[in-house]
Amino acid sequence: MERTLLLIKPNMVEKRSIGAVISVLEEKGLVIRDMKMETLSRKRAQGFYSVHRGKPFFHALVEFMTSGPIVEMVLEHENCIEYVRTVIGATDPSKAAEGTIRKRFGESVTRNSVHASDSRESAEREIAFLFGGAGSGLRIIT
Repeated sequence: MERTLLLIKPNMVEKRSIGAVISVLEEKGLVIRDMKMETLSRKRAQGFYSVHRGKPFFHALVEFMTSGPIVEMVLEHENCIEYVRTVIGATDPSKAAEGTIRKRFGESVTRNSVHASDSRESAEREIAFLFGGAGSGLRIIT
């Protein structure tokens, strides 16, 4: 079984749509192996998105991702990374397939409801960054 990271972004938390996203994930057969909620500090958000440093959208992304709490999850499934990317849809909600999370909940490219790792290397790095390892328990951090 493979694991990946999924973040529910601040706009979804604010809209109280966490449960709706989790329902879709579970309906699709994904297993939540670890989950927590936190509000990222600017420094932590900049570290998480460091691969985008220097890109035009970097500062807006950091600003958005620190604007409120996010839900961080380690998901497990066979071929999980690719499967989750299919379930969530394209980064741009207007181009996402019908029935995907981003098509249903996304507002824009930045406010697209969720983030998911795009490769095995990204998943390993992102899970380690946010969970300090592979993820092994359910918790809430405030």
